Formats: sequence, structure tokens, C-alpha cells
Amino acid sequence: MATGLISSANLPTDLAAKSFAGMITRLMPNGNAPLFALTSLLKDETAHGLEHGYYTKTMIFPSLTLAAAVADGAATTFTTTAYSDVVAGDLFRHDVTGEIVIVNTTPTTTSVTVTRGVGSTAAAAMSNGTVLYHIGNAFEQGSLRPQAVALVATRYINYTQIFRNSWAVTKTLAALPMIAGDGAVAESKRDCAAFHALAIEKALFFGQKFQGTRNGMPFQTMEGIVARVTTAASGNIITMGPTTNWTQLEAALDPMLAVQTDATSGNIRTMFVGGVARRVIHNIARVNSTYQITGVETSWGMQIDTIKTPRGTFEMIEHPLFNAYGNSSTWAKMAIVVDLNAFAIAYLRKTEEKNYNEDGDRCAVDSGIDAKGGTLTTELTCLIKNPAAFGILYSFTAAAFG
Repeated sequence: MATGLISSANLPTDLAAKSFAGMITRLMPNGNAPLFALTSLLKDETAHGLEHGYYTKTMIFPSLTLAAAVADGAATTFTTTAYSDVVAGDLFRHDVTGEIVIVNTTPTTTSVTVTRGVGSTAAAAMSNGTVLYHIGNAFEQGSLRPQAVALVATRYINYTQIFRNSWAVTKTLAALPMIAGDGAVAESKRDCAAFHALAIEKALFFGQKFQGTRNGMPFQTMEGIVARVTTAASGNIITMGPTTNWTQLEAALDPMLAVQTDATSGNIRTMFVGGVARRVIHNIARVNSTYQITGVETSWGMQIDTIKTPRGTFEMIEHPLFNAYGNSSTWAKMAIVVDLNAFAIAYLRKTEEKNYNEDGDRCAVDSGIDAKGGTLTTELTCLIKNPAAFGILYSFTAAAFG
């Protein structure tokens, strides 16, 4: 019972209408669109145009690479082939000897002038190809202000994509009582929602960016995870060998943990896998583990949902879509790693339903057809703000010890 003014605080749990992605999570938690469903738990963004742009920044880690050997510890001019974002006052350390040098002038395309042995380690000869790593900067009293260095944001554009699916039944079928289920109309609506969610799900993974015309009207599709990672983080795409052991699996997963999007949540990734890939990963755990069955056990076997490496955690979800074309398909043997902290959906038009020939004054009449129906329409694009934290593993085949 409530007295006085009733507010949203009086709503029972889950009574208020949810977003389409939220309803997919609630009604089909084990359905064909788990990634799209998970987006209901993430922050939505709003797209304000057909091209949705966003900016990303990547932290720089300067280094110097010698293009010629330094014969003795007295040389103060280094010939270099690789440098970036280096300014006077920066300190660099030789990774082997421990010698620290300080940059005196901003490098040119071929050389840089330094002061040697700035620290307790004396200057010594350096070989061609030596890489010196940046360890900060240092300035004298009364120094002039250093040259400014800034991270330049990179703008990335994705296109919004229109998704549409319809449901329809004749009014005769709608009037027929059913001995099971919720009736023809409810079943058709539910199927339409499932197909709509699955269409979005497929594009989130496999979509490619395109803009053109179709039937004389503007037409565009968005870029999904596979295409974005292929372009922006190709080093995170690994093809597994005829067998995979633990050492190889850990090495394949490692590049996706080199960057961290959210320092408050740790290095956690979500791994969507096909049935074959999941079985191989389970077998890797089995052949590299020791387990014991006691006399009181009434069940046997292992089911692993989380993979932990020294650098991070991978939460594994078997994706029904990846199993759709059988165990011999590429999808069944692959795993797609997603950093949910760096993934989002931007909506130009959130999911809307337009029905026809249903009861009610607000429902449209469709050319007098003796049927009920409707259409779901959504226009959105996906945002992958840190592709270096994503990855794709292909061709899981068999497990091995090691």
C-alpha cells in the first residue's frame, strides 16, 4: 500500500519498460545475442548523425634506436633511426648496461646530442641497434620551460546501420485458440524480436563499413569488431596451430592485456567462443591439470568458464551464433576477445515498434489486409574505443600438454 503521491520509487522490480537490449537480457538471457544483451548493462551513447565520430588517445612511450655503434663512452652524438616525441631534458636508459643519458637537443631525422653517464653507471660503448628507453626527465635550477608535448587525438568514424524485422499473422490464425504457447501473435512477435536482436548481434561482430545507395536511397553499414581489430590491431589476430598447449594459449592472449582501459576494474576481458574452441580450451586445462575423484562424488568432469593468466582474466561465453554452421566452420573454432570497458553502442534511433491492424485507435490500417503485423526498427552503430584490448583467435583444433 502507498499513501500520498505515488512515484517511480513505488514501481515493483522489472515492471517499468526496459530498452530492447534490456528486454533481450531479461527474456532471452541464453539466446543468440549475448553481446547485444550485455550492452544494456553498459552506458549508451547518442548518435547525432549518419556518421558517428569519436576520438581516442594512446599514451606514448618514447625510445631511441641507434643506427650506428658508439665506440666509446665519450661520444655524445648518437646516430638514430627511430625516435618519437623526444625533447631536450628527456632521460633515456640503456637496458643492458644501465647507463642513463640526457637529451640536449631535440633529435633530427638522423641524430641526437646527449650527455653521457647521468647517474651512477659510467658511460660505455653501445652497439648498433641498441634501444634506449625513456625514464622521465630532469632539469637544472633556473631552467627555461621545456618544449611542449601533447597527445594527438585520433578521430574514428563509424556509420549508423538501419536494422528492420517484421512479424505478421492472418487474423484467422490470430483468432484460433492454441493448446500450448502464448498464441500466434505473441509467438510471431517473439520470433521477430529474436531475429532483430540476432541481426544486430551479427553486425556487431562481423559488419564492415560501407556507404552507398540502394534502391536509389542512401545506404550504409557499420564496422564490427572483426573488421576493426583487423585494421587497428592486427597483431591481436592469432591463428592457432594443429595443437595448442597452455603456453601457446597464454602467449596468444597476452597482447590483448598490454593495454588497460579502466584501471579500476582490472584486466578483465570477455571471450566469446565457438563450441569447438571451448572444448579445446577445456581439454588444455584437462591435460595440463591433475584431478582426483573421491568415493562420494556423484558427478564427474570439468566445466570452465574463466581463464586466468598472470596478467588478466578472460570470462568465457559460448556463443550460439558461432555454432550455427557446424563444427567444421571457422566460427566454431574461433574465439573473439572483447573489452567491454571499451565497447559501446550509439543509437540514432532506439528500437521502435510500428504495428498495423491491431485493436486501438493509434494503430495504423495496412491497405485493408486481413492480418495483424508490425515492424521493429533500430538505427545504431558500435564504438570500439580501444581496439588494442580486443583480439581474435582462429583455428582451435586440438589440445596438447605444455
